[in-house]
Order: sequence, then structure tokens, then C-alpha cells
Amino acid sequence: MSTLSLIWRQGISKVTRSSFLRQSATTFISRSYSSLSIKHEQNRNQSTVAAITTSPDLIPFPNTHTPMTPYGSPLPPMPNQEPSLPISLHNLSSSLHAPDVRNGLDYSFPGGAALPVIDALYDRTEIDVILPRHEQCAGHIAEGYSRASGKPGVVVVTSGPGATNMITPLQDALSDGIPLVVISGQAPTTVVGTDSFQEADVVGISKPCTKWNYMVKNVAEIPRRINEAFEIAVSGRPGPVLIDIPKDITASVLRQPVNTNTMIPNLKKMALQSAARTSRPANISSPRNAASHSQQLMAAIQRSADLINIAKRPIIYAGNGVLSKPEGSTLLRELAEKAQIPVTTSLHGLGCFDEHDEKSLHMLGMHGAAYANLAIQEADCIIALGARFDDRVTGNVAKFAPAAKEAAAQGRGGIIHFEIQPKNINKIVQATEAVEGDVSTNLRLILPLVQDVGSRRAWLGRIKELKEKFPISHFNRAPASGLLSPQLIFEELSRLTEPYKDKVVITTGVGQHQMWAAQHYRWRYPRTMVTSGGLGTMGFGLPSAIGAKLAQPNKIVIDIDGDASFQMTLMELKTAALYNIGVKIIIINNDEQGMVTQWQSMFFKDRFMLAHHGNPDFVKVAEGMGIKAIRVSAPHELENGLKTMLEYDGPILLDVITDSKVALFPMVPPGKGLHECVTYDEEAEKGRRALMKLRTGY
Repeated sequence: MSTLSLIWRQGISKVTRSSFLRQSATTFISRSYSSLSIKHEQNRNQSTVAAITTSPDLIPFPNTHTPMTPYGSPLPPMPNQEPSLPISLHNLSSSLHAPDVRNGLDYSFPGGAALPVIDALYDRTEIDVILPRHEQCAGHIAEGYSRASGKPGVVVVTSGPGATNMITPLQDALSDGIPLVVISGQAPTTVVGTDSFQEADVVGISKPCTKWNYMVKNVAEIPRRINEAFEIAVSGRPGPVLIDIPKDITASVLRQPVNTNTMIPNLKKMALQSAARTSRPANISSPRNAASHSQQLMAAIQRSADLINIAKRPIIYAGNGVLSKPEGSTLLRELAEKAQIPVTTSLHGLGCFDEHDEKSLHMLGMHGAAYANLAIQEADCIIALGARFDDRVTGNVAKFAPAAKEAAAQGRGGIIHFEIQPKNINKIVQATEAVEGDVSTNLRLILPLVQDVGSRRAWLGRIKELKEKFPISHFNRAPASGLLSPQLIFEELSRLTEPYKDKVVITTGVGQHQMWAAQHYRWRYPRTMVTSGGLGTMGFGLPSAIGAKLAQPNKIVIDIDGDASFQMTLMELKTAALYNIGVKIIIINNDEQGMVTQWQSMFFKDRFMLAHHGNPDFVKVAEGMGIKAIRVSAPHELENGLKTMLEYDGPILLDVITDSKVALFPMVPPGKGLHECVTYDEEAEKGRRALMKLRTGY
């Protein structure tokens, strides 16, 4: 079955809910996929010669037409569910579309799902249908939509390979905290467990890469399970969920109205305890325990404020959690201004703090700014907001934040961790104080307790000194090859878009270009950077740009991609062309996998292998798919090329030929601390290039 993607336009401002019959609460933990297999194993008829021998007069003639049920479907309703009311996915599609509209979705992105679901949407005038070229791309489109809009993305895929192709987007969304709702088709319940056509244990396969998944066993469950899926996807730390629906269930018809209310804790419901424990402390359901938890939270916030107030060299490390609420970046700015605290961000935190502010340290970590890395090592108090201290940020954990650890031992500082997911607290870095819960909510509570600071002259002076000594703009601007330095592309794009950066969304693939975008583009506004961080999925850039453009049709959406990363999903150019989705694509074309060649040069004595590939002519590929394309081959052509791309109304591709074997700096080598990061040194880089040419001819 081909992949099908839908764009869901919110055309209903109000959904009238019918009165539903009350039904008893069901338990959250369902029968597993394997239980259905066991059931059918027990009930399966055994093949015998007698059983397969048919009398000649009973041999049926072939049908001359496709057999249809009285309900307009080739699939009969499930046994024991003869309809008495015309309420079904097939007839009204109310079980699918109403929850989406109630949850405020402007768009959804299904793939090739069970035909009854697709057919149910046939007459929906508020729904536009889009056909992507691959289920994985449909998932990344939904991720891009979610990152740019803050709403959950929705994907529907068919069974078997359609569902398994969604595993990468599911894990990507789980790693980066992106709310995603995936509805997968499944083989009919009558053949589940028989290795039937396009059957796969999707619930079992997707369990490690979802917050929650479930196989629907009865059509009456569908409305409630879909509502639960949306609530789980956006609650706590956002993430992906999956609902697996067998074909015969989507083709079934309800006998009576059903209760669509979910039963999730904290929403006056009664089930899903296991899901709730991942996003809130256990045993706080009683008023007494809830009050105790509130007291503990306020005590932690007060202690955190006290540490901030006595700190001499505090620093804020802001992550993706700051962007989970629209007011997050505003509250961050208020804290930084009130206490005069410099701010550094993770990759996914880019845009939560204006990088033109003198207190901005830009991104820290493995390829972060050297001054950010050095500052966090010297800070006596680190306030981590919605960040999880992953390995790309900390470097060698034993060498991370020595000054803050010393201050914690002396009771005058330490590491304060604001985090919504309890399992992330003390997982990598020991926190002096942990403030559990939504970052924005807790920032509101701590702001009145933080003292006004007129100036931190000594600390901010040290920050300025580090910025002047290790500027991020220090790189080779005129390569001997005469080709463009790739970093110049990002600087020039940042300059040209400066007057309207609040109207620009940047997506990237994964590789050197991703880090150069983080380093050299000046990020000023929330939700303007869309990239794959935790999983590092090559090919993420183009489909996520399509999703971001659908979420923000009035903004300029630019996919900055590497040539290798782009080729993994370039077929979505046709999707952009077919539906005139006005994404703009910049390809950093160095005819190699730059990050791979850099590591092979630095750590494997220039033994280049499986890192060079003969690129196609990207201009001709784009034109063949109906996309306007231009090429920039020389430095003096860059400005006009970028201006042409930015001014063009519609999808366009800009192929930029750049210098190759360009190393990405700064860089924290494996096993080193942040203060041991390697920065660009002109003489050292000339020596490396000379040795590489001697060894390889490059």
C-alpha cells in the first residue's frame, strides 16, 4: 500500500459532544499482542485432507465484481458486532477526526493506513490530502510541524512495513521530547499471530521508543484511546505515542454511543497510573500527600533562590524544556535580567534567549562556543532549565563544572536542576538542588525570591574577555581552493534575514552543517530552530521543513542541509513541488560526509573510507521534480544567490559548492573536559591540511 499523508486544517470551531452511555472503567494495561496470537493458536482449525477436499458442486465460481458489505466496505464488521446505529469510522469518521479537532490540531499527517480510515476522510472538506514519498518522511514532517507549532503531530501509516518505517521518527521524537501521535493499521484480528501479509508486532517493536502504545481490540475503544494518546503525548515531557488498530476494527460499526472521556490521572480520570508515574512523583494522589509535595517543591525553590542570591559567578544553561510553554523564553529573560546572569543553551534551546543580548553565551558543548564551555567550567552556580546534561553537552562528566562542584561542597553554590522528568535528575550530573515539574511554572515561583542585581561587573567582564579571546567567527575565510568557506553561508544568511528573523524558521539535517548553523546563525526567537538532536537523524531537514512550513505558512522556512544528509530524503522535493509547499533548501555541497572525514583525518591518520560519494547534479534533480534550482560556485555569487532564494515565491533549491575537508571547530575531543576544547588555529590547520595532502593527495 502506498504511503498517504493528510494535512488537517481546523475547519470546526466547536464540536458538539453527544451524551454517551457511561461505561465501566477499563484498566490501562491491555492484553498484549502475544495474547491474541495465543488465542488464535488455540482456535485455529487444523488442516487435513478431508478439510481441504471440496465437493465439485460446492466449488464457487469466481466473483465478477468486488464483494461489498451492506455498509459500503469490502470488510465485514467484527463478529458479534452487528450495527444498530450508523456511527462508525467508515460512515462518519467521528471517532478519528473529532478528538483531533478538540485537541486544537490545525494539521495532521497520516500515512498509508487501513483503507476504512482513509475512506472515512473522503468527504471531509476541511481536510487536504498530501502524499509523501515515504513513511519515515511522514514522521519527520509531523515532527517539523510539532516543533514549529508546539502542537502534537499526527501520522497514520499502514501495517507491516508502513509501521516499521515509522520507528526512526518515533525514536527521534522520544529523544527530543516531541509530541507525536501515530496511528498504525494492523492485520485483521482474525489472523493476528499467523504471520499474515504485512503483519508485524508493532506494539512490541515500538514499545522502547514510545511513551505509550496500545493495540485496540474493539471499535468502541477508538474514541477514548485516541483522546488518551493526545493527552499522554503532550503531558509531562512530551513524546510519541502509538495506537495500533486492526483492519476489521476500523471497518466495524458501533452498536451504541460510547464514552469518549479519558481516564488519565491529574485530569480527574482514574487509569493510566503507569504513564503518570513517569511525569509526577508517586503517591501524591491523596490531599495530604499532595500538600506535602507542594511544600517540598516550595522548599526546593527557596533553597535554589538562596543559592542564586549568594552566587558570584552564576550561569543559566537553558534547554528544550524552556520552549515547552509559550511564556518560557519570556520568564528566562526576566530571570537573566533581574539577577544579571549570563545564558548558554543546548542545541534544542537555541532561540529561547536572544543571542544579541550581551549576556548570551550562545550554544555550549562538544561543538559549542569556547567561551560558553570555559564559562560553565568557571561558574560557581549552574541553573539548568529543562536540559538533561547529555554527553554532547558535558564532555567528560568527571571534569564537568569543577567550580560549581567545589561551591556545592562549601554551601555557596552548585548545580540547580529544573526538570519535568524525574528520571533525568541525577542521571548524569549530581544536582545540588532539584526542582521537579514544568520549567515555566517553577520559574514563575522562583522569580519573586531572586534578588535584583544591578551589575555583576567582574563576572560579565570575564565573559566579555573570553568572547574576545575565542571568537566563534575565527575560521579560514579564504581557502586556497578558491571555493566558499561553508561557515560564510550561515553568517551571510543570518545577516540577510536579520530584519525579519522572527519570521524565519531554520531546519537542518545532521552533520557539520548542523553545527555550523548553530554556531554562526544568530538565534533570537523561540521555535525558529528545528533539528534532530538526541538521535541525530540524517535526512531530517527536508521533511521537517515541509512540516514547519505547513505549521507556519506565513513564515520563511529554510532547510540547510548537507549533501549526504539531503540525499537520504530528497524524494520529498516532489511532495513540496506537487502541493506548492514553499520551502527553501540550501545544500552545503562538499561532495563528502564532512563529519566522517574530519574524524578520519584527526583520529585515523587520514585513512578516508566510505566518506566520499559522487553527488548527482542537484539542480537537475530538483528541476526534474518540478522545483526551481540555482547553483552558487564562487564566493562572489553567494549574496545574490541567497537573495534570489529568499525572494522567490515557492519551493526553491540553492546548491552551494563549498571547500572540502574543512574541520569543524571548536571541538571537545573524546574523553576531554569542556575546558579542553580545541579551537581554530591557523598554523595548526595549515599543518593538518599539508599532512593530509601528503598522505592522500586531497
